Amino acid sequence: MPVRKAAAYALASSVCVLALLPGCTREPPAPAGRSDAANPAAPAPGPPADPTPVDRIPGVGPRTKEAIPDGTGQALVVTGRTLDTNTSTAVLYERDATNRWRPKAGPWPAHNALRGWTNDHSAGDLRSPIGVFRIGDAGGRLPDPGARLPYDHDEAFSVQGTGFAGEPLEGSFDYVVAIDYNRVPGTTPLNKERPLGAEKGGGVWIHVDHGGPTQACISLAREVMPSLLRALDPAREPVIVMGPRDELAR
Repeated sequence: MPVRKAAAYALASSVCVLALLPGCTREPPAPAGRSDAANPAAPAPGPPADPTPVDRIPGVGPRTKEAIPDGTGQALVVTGRTLDTNTSTAVLYERDATNRWRPKAGPWPAHNALRGWTNDHSAGDLRSPIGVFRIGDAGGRLPDPGARLPYDHDEAFSVQGTGFAGEPLEGSFDYVVAIDYNRVPGTTPLNKERPLGAEKGGGVWIHVDHGGPTQACISLAREVMPSLLRALDPAREPVIVMGPRDELAR
């Protein structure tokens, strides 16, 4: 897959440091949200047990369904238990020729932001934005594992330091998928342009789980990320549907 980089913003000569990516990086510890699982980074077994097609994605209510574009054929649904929890579950769904949804892979344990979720995300609030967002650009410190999305292989995806639980962050950006929240679609995930303004945060990615909550990103087990990158098909206009259970059910 061809590499895509932002024309106006390149970091090829530098290393990504924590202060550059507010959506994925660490600030001084704050009161933690509740955790639902002792080891959410452990990969789940292969395909879903029940691939029966359904008219509506389970757990997705009318308002959330309305936000999924008509042309979308893939949806990664990330569901938290409550507004304040920082662990969640991810399932990849695909729409078939009869316009019905079928679980394609997962469920996978995931982490979201330290304090949970929000409908009004701002920089540094330690919550993940709730909503339906397109996902169309990828990258990482490691070589392209066979992604269909444009993939930016760049050493600038390096990260150091420790997470909220003292866990090492190294390797967290080995594979990433940019979530189109307050970013310019069609550019490398490293692009720091913020159309809504810097105060609304940004740099919200799907990335490798480091064993603890994030600033705002979604993280999945290392074993899952290459498979997800190979599965996401830009021709199917993939989106991520993310938030706590009660919000997504609206």
